[in-house]
Amino acid sequence: MKAPRGIRWPYAVIALLAVAAAAFGLLYPAAASTSGKKKPGATERIRQNPPPTLFTDAETAGIGKQAAAQRGKADALFAQWKKAHGTTRDDRAFAAWAARQVPAPPAAAERTTELHQVQRLAGTRTAAGEKAATWLELHGKKDIWKLYLHDQRELIPARRGAAEKAELKAALKLAKTISDRVAARDRQPAPFVLDPSLRRDKHLKPGAKGPYSYPSRHATRAAAAVTFLGALSPHRAADYRWMQDEVLYSRLYMAGHVPSDLTAGTLLGDLIGDYELLVGGH
Repeated sequence: MKAPRGIRWPYAVIALLAVAAAAFGLLYPAAASTSGKKKPGATERIRQNPPPTLFTDAETAGIGKQAAAQRGKADALFAQWKKAHGTTRDDRAFAAWAARQVPAPPAAAERTTELHQVQRLAGTRTAAGEKAATWLELHGKKDIWKLYLHDQRELIPARRGAAEKAELKAALKLAKTISDRVAARDRQPAPFVLDPSLRRDKHLKPGAKGPYSYPSRHATRAAAAVTFLGALSPHRAADYRWMQDEVLYSRLYMAGHVPSDLTAGTLLGDLIGDYELLVGGH
């Protein structure tokens, strides 16, 4: 089966790992049984649940363009941090600073306009689209980005690979921490909270105000990972950005976010990626 565009080369790694794991299990069944009790990693989770057909470039182009526009803003902002703090790691100070760089949420009228966009998009949903969005929501948090890094690590010395794995993990953790902090501060309800008909599967309690969606945690993590991974492997950067656009679009498609949630998260994630590259000496 032909792998979807943008994740073809990780499939080669997955295939090799699957063959190796099967061989190991045949030769050493006791050890394989013991290891089978461990929580599966990102590579195994995606091997067990490979991606369906994802969204087209035409579908993701709009939000992709909006996300790409955050790159220049993030570079200009991060130059200020670098000038004041140099290359010293200070996650606590950076988290507080980065949270302040996220712009205030749009005014109520603008957010209502965005909600109407999401409502119109919801009216075009298909079973295939929902399947793609569900897969991206599940694996777009961390698994996809860890799998991409795993492929990179196959080509570099083990010590360097271990360091980059730890750095990506740190970037994803910061992305969650800071985006959650800003979301709790700004308290912007997700589209499906404002209009429960958008996601009847959510079973919201009457009068619920959350979950809060500004900025998007998925967008923050994706941007942090893409900024980090793209600097390590520039020739693959286009694949990473393509997958980022897929993840972002899936959040609109299933009414988890409006566009401003995603652009705010992307700006924040770009800053986090820049920070991790700087303190990691890349």
